[in-house]
Amino acid sequence: MNHSTQQLPEQLRLDCIRGEAGSQKKLYYNFYGFAMGICLRYAKDRDEAVEILNDGFYKVLTRLGQYDPAKPFLPWLARIMTNTSIDHFRTELKHKVSTDITEIEIENEDTDIQSKLNYDDLIKIIQTLPPGYRTVFNLFAIDGYSHEEIAEELGISVGTSKSNLFKARQKLRSLLETSYERSNTSTEHNSVIVINEQFEPKQDRQFFQAGT
Repeated sequence: MNHSTQQLPEQLRLDCIRGEAGSQKKLYYNFYGFAMGICLRYAKDRDEAVEILNDGFYKVLTRLGQYDPAKPFLPWLARIMTNTSIDHFRTELKHKVSTDITEIEIENEDTDIQSKLNYDDLIKIIQTLPPGYRTVFNLFAIDGYSHEEIAEELGISVGTSKSNLFKARQKLRSLLETSYERSNTSTEHNSVIVINEQFEPKQDRQFFQAGT
C-alpha cells in the first residue's frame, strides 16, 4: 500500500467515528507501519514505541471527528504520534533533560549524519541517545521544529534545547563511523522521513485486547 498518496477513505472515517471495531482495526493496521516509524525514533526500544503507538492511535480514534477530510491524513496522523511522543517524554523523562546553557555554536551537520546511514541504522543509533538528546534531535533535525518551538513543547529553555542538540550530534558522530563500517548496504537516504513498510503489526496488540 502506498501511504504517500493515500487519503483516509471517508466511509472508513465515519465508521470509525461510530465506533465500529472492525473499521477501527482496519485503520490501525493500514497505518501501523507509518506510525510505528515515527514512534521508534522517539522511543528507546520497540516496547516503548508500541506503548506510544497505542496511546497515539487511541487519540486518533477519539479525535477523528476533528479531522478535516479535505486535508491530507498522514500529516495529521504524524502530528498526533509526535505529540504523543512528546507527552511521553514529559511524563516519564523530563527530569533527565541536560543542564541549561545560554549560547552555543552548532554546525549544521545533520544532513551528513543522515546521508551516511540507512533508515534502520539511524533508528538504532538514535534509540541509544539519552531521552532528552533523542527527543530534541528528533524534533529539530528530523521533524523541523525550531529551538523556540521545542522549548515551548518540552517546557525547557532555548539554551537547553541547543545544548541537547549539540550533545546529541556529538554522540551520533562518535557512533557514525563504526555503524557505517558495519553496514552492508550501499543505499543512502537523503531524508529519514520515509514510509517504512517493513513495520508489520505483531500479535502483541494490547490496544485492541483492551478495546477502544
